[in-house]
Amino acid sequence: AARLRDALLSASFTADGLLDLLGAPAYAALARSETVPALRATRGDTPLEALVRLFLLQQPVPRARLTDVLPLEDAVAAGWLRPVGGDELAASVDVRPYGGPDGEDWFIVSDLGCAVGGAGGIGSRDEDVVLGVGGASTTLAGITVRTPVAAALDLGTGSGIQALHAAQHATRVTATDLNPRALHITALTLALSGAPAASLREGSLFEPVKDDETFDLIVSNPPFVISPGARLTYRDGGMSGDDLCRSLVQQAGERLNEGGFAQFLANWQHVEGEDWQDRVRSWVPRGCDAWIVQREVQDITQYAELWLRDAGDHREDRAEYQSLYDAWLDEFEARKVRAVGFGWITLRRTGSAEPSVTVEEWPHPVEQPLGDTILGHFERLDHLRAHDDAALLEGHFKLAAEVVQEQVGLPGAEDPEHVVLRQHRGMRRATKVDTIGAGFAGVCDGSLSAGVILDAIAQLVGEDPVVLRDRTPAQIRLLVEQGFLEPLG
Repeated sequence: AARLRDALLSASFTADGLLDLLGAPAYAALARSETVPALRATRGDTPLEALVRLFLLQQPVPRARLTDVLPLEDAVAAGWLRPVGGDELAASVDVRPYGGPDGEDWFIVSDLGCAVGGAGGIGSRDEDVVLGVGGASTTLAGITVRTPVAAALDLGTGSGIQALHAAQHATRVTATDLNPRALHITALTLALSGAPAASLREGSLFEPVKDDETFDLIVSNPPFVISPGARLTYRDGGMSGDDLCRSLVQQAGERLNEGGFAQFLANWQHVEGEDWQDRVRSWVPRGCDAWIVQREVQDITQYAELWLRDAGDHREDRAEYQSLYDAWLDEFEARKVRAVGFGWITLRRTGSAEPSVTVEEWPHPVEQPLGDTILGHFERLDHLRAHDDAALLEGHFKLAAEVVQEQVGLPGAEDPEHVVLRQHRGMRRATKVDTIGAGFAGVCDGSLSAGVILDAIAQLVGEDPVVLRDRTPAQIRLLVEQGFLEPLG
């Protein structure tokens, strides 16, 4: 793998190299599994064009064009390439350049045709198919807290992208998967990217983890799809409803070291007569803080159609497709499921006697990566938990970066109906505040305590400072919790 990596880098077979060669439109088309623009852009005879056709476009390439580009004997012997008709070579796996967060040149290995999208992209029904990098993979990588840790676990590793990221800040990485082929692919991804090898273990959920093993970071993009069967290992959980995601979350707590994080993508059911927030809140294990964010909701027809198309079932016989569609709806109706939510779940092991559990819906755009934002959320929770209202008023705060104020009201009105504080970073939240809250936030530069600021505001507006000190801490807590204000010290 080391010689192959050197050869790929020498030919500029990197994320930046591809963008330069293909141009933005053709490069973006590849992410949609559309290859025609890239085929048109690689009609020349440069080494990079040959590699793009070979690995990304899965086109046979004459051996003569590759002789001076790749270590051919090693690549064929190791199974990266295979001879095809005449004197040509074809790729055995998809090898896709992937830019790391600090400009690293990495490569993600996956099954042919499965670099993006679902198995339907190649019409595959192989249950052990291994996908490459998709939107869910990059979402999880972006929200993961990236503090240096001793031990990290990538549960359900797939093509190994989460293990690859974890290897940059974890001393030891363990990667598990029910699919033995996924473990093989992960080993290739790590080796070709120049990353340290991980401990690779076969099994479902936490089964491969030793009884006494704990971790500082657990990440998982699990097979969370709620389906009537388990046809495709990479996506179908094989348990009833959302039980796989529930089990994953509930079992994670005892596997975390104190202060450790577990971060997952998940689906959860919206059941008739039940609050979805109560449902996912009940999953949180004892001894853990949690932040659960619902990013999207689909009704059961939208959800069934999405995953039937993912598997390519829409291209089958119409009667067969309708039968499969019926099976999905029958399954949902039997459990009184009306919709399915998708989102992020972050747990943090805490010694607090009263863990904090935040469950919210936030479908709006955010700024990735969010790892530092998520870490900051839990650090602010610690601060709020450790300070009662009196201590809060003694504290100093600073307005977060790129927070702006918007005034909303009728044109020509002397005073606004309400004031909105809006973030342009991180979660990009917006929250209504009164004029006292807006004035308080605007003055927070860390130099004065909260109490002193409120006393000054009380004098300006003619309010009793004692009353203002009594009613404002709740608003300060909200602004701190949501990241508009940062506590100092």
